[in-house]
Amino acid sequence: MDKYHRRKFLKGSMLAGLSAAVLPLATKAEILTVAPQQKYKHWVWTNPNLKDTPEELALRYRKYYEAGIRGIFFEHDSELHFRAAKAQKLEAHHWIWTMNRGEKSLLAEHPEWYAKNRKGESCADQPPYVNYYRWLCPSREEVRQYLETVYETALKKDYVDGIHLDYVRFSDVILPVNLWQDYKLVQTSEAPEFDFCYCEVCQEKYKKTSGTTLSEIEYPEASPSWRFFRYQQVNEVVQRLTNLAAKYNKPITAAVFPTPDIAHRNVKQDWVNWKVDGVCPMIYHGFYKENVGWIGTAVAEGVRALHGKFPLYAGLYLPDFKNNEELGQGITNALVNGAAGVSLFGDVTDANLAALKSASSRKT
Repeated sequence: MDKYHRRKFLKGSMLAGLSAAVLPLATKAEILTVAPQQKYKHWVWTNPNLKDTPEELALRYRKYYEAGIRGIFFEHDSELHFRAAKAQKLEAHHWIWTMNRGEKSLLAEHPEWYAKNRKGESCADQPPYVNYYRWLCPSREEVRQYLETVYETALKKDYVDGIHLDYVRFSDVILPVNLWQDYKLVQTSEAPEFDFCYCEVCQEKYKKTSGTTLSEIEYPEASPSWRFFRYQQVNEVVQRLTNLAAKYNKPITAAVFPTPDIAHRNVKQDWVNWKVDGVCPMIYHGFYKENVGWIGTAVAEGVRALHGKFPLYAGLYLPDFKNNEELGQGITNALVNGAAGVSLFGDVTDANLAALKSASSRKT
């Protein structure tokens, strides 16, 4: 999930080695099927913690399963955590950053791969908002090949059930309204320093596909064809990774912005037109200064736009809820409006699990 949405999230590290038994690999079809007695399929986003013991993981993941959770998106590759989850009948998916890649080696070797804003400034040396915002240009073939290599490394591992895309978009041209105060901004229009990607490769590719030179457009931020072009560049990256996942017969899902409209407007993300196996819109109502009822509104918009192409799992940010009664209301709002389940982000407690189980068992 996007780092703007990671307050109170504890960073962990990769952990190698494992004593847990290896489970037989499931096919993609088996992974995507919800058990008959389980109407909803719920998820958790988490970051493996090196301090966890096998005994702690077994207990934690057993509780997850009993509450209705069926899969975990692990941000880092910890074989211990993946196999411990699988041992408790949970799917273990590797959650990987896509377009936002700030590796020092990559910055040093290929600064030309990074996106440029409307002022011509590169994310390689002038990142927007925060230092870790280092966005790659989705139009470049070298970038697409690099990302395929990153994801294939994960897909080859027998304990990885699927892959989960994150940051699969452009940098925020407009932040969620609740974050404006943090950056002393009022973003009621698309400022050039936050509007990406205007690099030479994108401009040349746009010219070939549209017949128009970008410099001829007085207000490019208002150009429908230029906006659509950028949607398509990310869509093509997603399709390449989708094809790769299919090669390994493993599902591919993505964390996306809360509604199709917000995704288009804020980050030029067109997730409705992807061909993935599921999306987890980050419906973090607090970030948009909305109440819990908005969760249902956002889910309904996404479900209507998808027309049943793939399931939508509502992403919920636990610190946004005042209490577990309100969390239960948020989960119910998501489910009655067509979500196939929810995905929880934050420190999941036993009380959270009880709220999840209770909301999932209500008749809708």
